[in-house]
Formats: sequence, C-alpha cells, structure tokens
Amino acid sequence: MLRTLRYALIAVLLLVLLTMALANRTVVPVRFLPEDVGALLGLSWQMELPLFLVILGGVAAGVLIGFTWEWLREHKHRKTASQRGRDLARLERELEVMRDSRSVPGDDVLALIEKRKAG
Repeated sequence: MLRTLRYALIAVLLLVLLTMALANRTVVPVRFLPEDVGALLGLSWQMELPLFLVILGGVAAGVLIGFTWEWLREHKHRKTASQRGRDLARLERELEVMRDSRSVPGDDVLALIEKRKAG
C-alpha cells in the first residue's frame, strides 16, 4: 500500500516537473555579475539556458546548501553520540571482565573461609 502511494506521488511529481519544464522552455541569459559590475571589473561571464534549468538548478543548489548546513550544524551531536558509544562499549567490556572474574567457581567460598581464619 505504501509502496503504491510512494510511486503515485513520484509520478505526480514527475508530471508536475515535466509540465513546468515544458511551460518554461524560453532561453534566458544567466549572468555571474550584474552588467554594470561586470563591465567595471572586465568580467562578463554569461550563459543562455532554458528557464526551467535555471529554476531546477536553484532548487537543487538550495537543497544542497541546506543539507550541508544541517550536516555541519549536527556535528556536535554526532561527536557526542560517538563518544558515548565508545564509553558504552568500554563499560560493557569492563562489566564482562567483572562478571567473568566473579563467576569463577570457588572464589566466594575461599573468600569466606579466609575471612573465618582471619577473624
């Protein structure tokens, strides 16, 4: 059921993107700098692209910048989780060593006998 719903949503999204691309086929100039600033600096980098590529490129750049920003923002949380995972593994190893040393048969009995002899 969910797989079918996911495929239906993807199909609708593709249809919307295709419709937008067909409606915005006009070629537009894309400049790196405004004309006046480009003339002042001697840089006049310009491309002509279909408008839908400009729109989709802007959306893709925004998503990429957002994901990168979140990844950098969550660094401290990942670092804390990693440190706590290492601490947990170390404590579990120590607990296993303690359990193994206490589970040796006869240790408790010998300790009680030695206490009686001393007392």
